[in-house]
Amino acid sequence: MKNAHPPSSNRWPARFSLLLLVGSSALLPRTSVAAGEWYLPAPRTTFHIQLQGTVNTSYDVDAYDIDLFDSAPELIEALHHAGRHVICYFSAGSYESWRPDASTFQPADKGRKLSGWNERWLDIRSANVRAIMRGRLDLAAQKGCDAVDPDNVDGYTNRTGFPLTAADQLAYNIFLATEAHSRSLGVGLKNDLDQIPELVSYFEFAVSEQCDQYHECEALSPFITSGKPVLNIEYKKRYLRSAHARARLCAKSASLGLYTLILPRDLNDKFRIACAP
Repeated sequence: MKNAHPPSSNRWPARFSLLLLVGSSALLPRTSVAAGEWYLPAPRTTFHIQLQGTVNTSYDVDAYDIDLFDSAPELIEALHHAGRHVICYFSAGSYESWRPDASTFQPADKGRKLSGWNERWLDIRSANVRAIMRGRLDLAAQKGCDAVDPDNVDGYTNRTGFPLTAADQLAYNIFLATEAHSRSLGVGLKNDLDQIPELVSYFEFAVSEQCDQYHECEALSPFITSGKPVLNIEYKKRYLRSAHARARLCAKSASLGLYTLILPRDLNDKFRIACAP
């Protein structure tokens, strides 16, 4: 949710159309692709995330997290040639009117607005929503992404306009992971802290926003103890202004085994401070 962003001029080429698969919303078996045939990032993976503007490809990191729609296949290929893995971001739980597949959502799929964002929550129980997400995962595979970063997968803890339960969210997040794996894509869990114990075995890494600011970093420990990386982003200006606050953040991050970046909320590469891995 915190990563959502407005339209960008860097649109992906029209020839890469979405494949929206219509069919059952039942989960695919996890055995449809053998375990390990997708990106398995190392425990201390370093990364850069940029969702707006021309992507700065100069960072010496293990992985880049970039927008699925706004990133051309040529950018992904260039990052691969530079030895980087590519994680492709998309919102799996909110409606964004500027996306090329926005017209395929039905009125009943769209709920309340997300606080602070020009988006609306999605009904994750909808077969149509799931078909659209399959299409987005198809696009990620077509473009050559190594993994995906599906955002807004904690709607059940928010006022979505739908009577979503924890069981609904758990089923949807497992659906996303299983569908990603069936396309040989790794997948990260975004922010759904309360369900980490049930979900950690389905996901290869976690993407956390502001876990230090909200005193939630310890909740991510199941990923660390499972040998899976936690990619954490902090936006609070005090980390940028205060060397003391920054040192405390980085020391805690290191002690917990997280890799933390201090970034602008717009994720536009205006500045970037990385804690040592």
